[in-house]
Amino acid sequence: MEDPVQRAEQAREGSPYLTSSQTAHFLGVSIYHLVKLRRRGMGPVYRRHCRRVQYHIDDLLAWSAAQATGPTS
Repeated sequence: MEDPVQRAEQAREGSPYLTSSQTAHFLGVSIYHLVKLRRRGMGPVYRRHCRRVQYHIDDLLAWSAAQATGPTS
């Protein structure tokens, strides 16, 4: 499995925007789960460019960091 930072760098080399399937792969979730999160307003920030839903790589990294949890006491 690739390092998430390495995957982010590869994505930045092209367009900073990822499709839903690329985003699901990047986050390690199914497209169905990503759509469910988006509809509930719980997923990463997304943009609509014309009819296409796209995610900016920086928004994905920020959302992922916000989901991190530490050990509970």
